[in-house]
Order: sequence, then C-alpha cells, then structure tokens
Amino acid sequence: MEERLVKGRTLPEAYHNALKELEEFGEISPCPDYNTNQKELSMTMVVEEPLAEPMISKLFIGGYRELEQYRQEMLDGILDFEIERGNWAYTYHSRMEKQFPFIAQELRRNPDSRRAVIDIRDWEKDAASDDPACLQHIQFFIRAGKLHSKVLFRSNDACKATFMNAFALIMLQKRIADELGVPMGSYTHRANSFHCYEKDFGMLEGYVKRMNEGEVTYDYVGEWEDMMIEAQPEIAAAVEKLKNQN
Repeated sequence: MEERLVKGRTLPEAYHNALKELEEFGEISPCPDYNTNQKELSMTMVVEEPLAEPMISKLFIGGYRELEQYRQEMLDGILDFEIERGNWAYTYHSRMEKQFPFIAQELRRNPDSRRAVIDIRDWEKDAASDDPACLQHIQFFIRAGKLHSKVLFRSNDACKATFMNAFALIMLQKRIADELGVPMGSYTHRANSFHCYEKDFGMLEGYVKRMNEGEVTYDYVGEWEDMMIEAQPEIAAAVEKLKNQN
C-alpha cells in the first residue's frame, strides 16, 4: 500500500494536502465488506500549529452545527445514552472518558512520560462487531514544554470523516493542555487506511478542484466558534428530544 506523509502549519493546510495526495496517489482496491471499491493509501498528517487560523476547512460534510455536535459527542458524550438503550455498542467518548484523568495525572507525575496513552480499541468487543472502532489510540507527549498529540486510526474516510475527527481530537488536546497549563504542540493524525469509497470519487475530485480554484477555509475564532456556540441550545434541545423518545 502506498505510504504518504504530509505536513501543514494549520489543520486545513495539512488536511487539504492529504486529500491531494489521496487523489493523485491513492490505489484502487476492493472493499468487499461494503460491496464496493475504494481509493486508498496510508497517510500520516502532521499539523504543526493546531490552533492556528484559518482552522476550519470548507471541505467536509456538514456545517457549524454538525461540527459542534460532533465535538460534544467526542468530548462530552452527549449521545452516550444510546448505548444504554442498546442502539449503539459504544461511542468514542464512552471508551475514553475513564482514561482522561490518567492522562493529566501521568503527565503531572512525569512530564517526559511515554505512558500517556488512551486506548479506544476493545479487542473482544470489536472482533465480534460489524462496526469496530476506527480510532485505535491517542498518545500525548510533553516535549519542549508543549503538549503534542498523536492519534492512530485503523481506517479513516478521507472525504466524510477525517476533518471532523481531527478537529474534535485537537479540541481534546486543547482541553488537556489547558488543564495542565501548557501550550499546544503539534497534532499528528495517522490513518493506516486513508480512503475514499467509489461512490465518493467525484466528491474527492471536486474537493481538489475547489482547492485549486480558490480559498476553502474559514477562521474559527471570531467566525465559526461564535456560530458553533449559538448552535448549542438547538443541539441540546435535539438531544433532549431524542432522550425522551420511546
């Protein structure tokens, strides 16, 4: 499988570089579990300054409301109740939350630690599941006084998931950095299978075309952040309505 490494100062820069690499160098391979083909390669995406502006890409499925809801799902577990109802086997938050205190404790114990790891994969449950976790683990390092984050996905949908995944995980990195009182370092996003399904080949091609034709970013602070905050009551009401459904 083709192996690629991209870097960018900002999240959109790195993400857009990754999309271009997939479009140009991705190999077509079968994906029999979903009865389709995919364009695929292995991707390591390094964001040098995760909070630098512009922080928002226009090239993902959804808008500010969807991004804010996903951030809350990942960091705060607003849909974890679906597990108790038996609708979902897990959420990323449900597998991470009990490990959050350990990360801060370990990095306070030893700022040079290599042990600050969150494991998401549950081998026994995922081996028997039709929907095993794509995100596998997250490791945090303090180096040169900054908190760096490195994540591993076994599988990552480049067009429909990667940006939202990375944004939420950067927000998690920021939350931990703030708790520790240290500045943000780099964010590294590794996907062993960075792919686009055949039905979305046109979407990938269109994304690359839009990059080549003009500006495809927004600022987060002072622009999207405000809209995401304004969407919070609507999200809360929708979640409460969902909770009250029989």
